[in-house]
Amino acid sequence: MNQQSHRTLQSARTALTPAESLVAAKRFFSSRSSVYTAYLEHEGPAYATFRGQGGEEIVVGVRTIDGATEVTASSYMFDQQVARFLSTLSPAAVPSSPPLVAASGA
Repeated sequence: MNQQSHRTLQSARTALTPAESLVAAKRFFSSRSSVYTAYLEHEGPAYATFRGQGGEEIVVGVRTIDGATEVTASSYMFDQQVARFLSTLSPAAVPSSPPLVAASGA
């Protein structure tokens, strides 16, 4: 059985820029208690990967969609920490729906 099939992909939309979101990830994962600390391994303009205890990998990706930043993250064993990180991000404004226009009968 493929162990990777149990990975989950979590995401959140934030008002932060992609760069600010990656800085937040680096700060969050490097400041956890020793069991859950993960250190930056690789990074680029749209992603960062971290290594934690036992070689556990966390991958964070960012992209801009409709004026907000979508942050996605995945980990095999650190799912709870990924969820906590995503909950710390400033939420993106919810786009307002256009008002409903009543159809006029002729």
